[in-house]
Amino acid sequence: MTDKILMVHGSGGEATGELIREVFGRAFGYDPSAPLEDAAVVEGAAGLAVTTDSFVVTPLIFAGGDIGRLSVCGTVNDLLMRGARPAYLTAGFILEEGLSVEVLSQVAASMAETAREAGIRIVTGDTKVVEGRGGLYINTAGIGLIDAGEALPSAAGAREGDVIIVSGTLGDHHAAILGERLGIRTASRSDNAPLTDMVGRLKAAGIACHALRDITRGGLATVLKELAEASAKTFVIREEAVPVTPAVRDFCGLMGLDPLYMGNEGKLAAVVAAEEADRALALIRASRYGQDAAIIGEVRGGEPGTLLLTTAIGGLRRLDILQGEGLPRIC
Repeated sequence: MTDKILMVHGSGGEATGELIREVFGRAFGYDPSAPLEDAAVVEGAAGLAVTTDSFVVTPLIFAGGDIGRLSVCGTVNDLLMRGARPAYLTAGFILEEGLSVEVLSQVAASMAETAREAGIRIVTGDTKVVEGRGGLYINTAGIGLIDAGEALPSAAGAREGDVIIVSGTLGDHHAAILGERLGIRTASRSDNAPLTDMVGRLKAAGIACHALRDITRGGLATVLKELAEASAKTFVIREEAVPVTPAVRDFCGLMGLDPLYMGNEGKLAAVVAAEEADRALALIRASRYGQDAAIIGEVRGGEPGTLLLTTAIGGLRRLDILQGEGLPRIC
């Protein structure tokens, strides 16, 4: 660890993991050998999932969304990835002096609308104002309900023979945010979305998702590498099967980016048993925001903690978690 926080610590890659382990892990006393989950399951009536997040995206309003919608989607999706039904959300606002009341009102309305769509209630909040240049930051906490005896997806849950599904195209949020910052006109729009309907359909149909992760900072490669390490398995994905829009592909060519390491805010990766894969894919495609879902790979024995990409020309590329700084203030 460095002695000062750097932008790279917010990238979602190796430095972020180091920060979590060395600072927050030590302070809060969690087992560093345990897999890092998107939400903690705690004792409650039957069970509760609890998560917290902070949102510092810039610009505050972007193609396809804004910081308000993003804050609800990010919190809700973390609860869903642990198999919980989103129930309650708290919101803390840090407002910089000079922020437009009109912008703040738009953000608040967007949060309320997204919460209704996601089926979660915003039950309490807090506001602070600080000196600055008109910025806005949001901190959330989310609580989800877990039914008694329910089998929960886990970062360590992947099994040999499982199939890997992604719920849609990669890199949309990343391309939208970066394009707006650079003043580049692009057809990309943020995919920020609550995945309540998608996960709900899988649960209602009795699909046992061994692992679920929303694809955010660090991109798909970082997410799958973490799941491979947590489950001590080899994940193999096929480059030609990974869905990417033409707009994002063109943007990547212009900027020298890899869609496998670009962030989304409305996509998930699901690891399911092979015999349930086709049914799970059909359910995801039939859900809201899942029309571009695809089966992209499988879980093997092999070398524990390995992520491999079969390239379009038949080669084999070893993938790791994001190294160095990705796009700061993406969420």
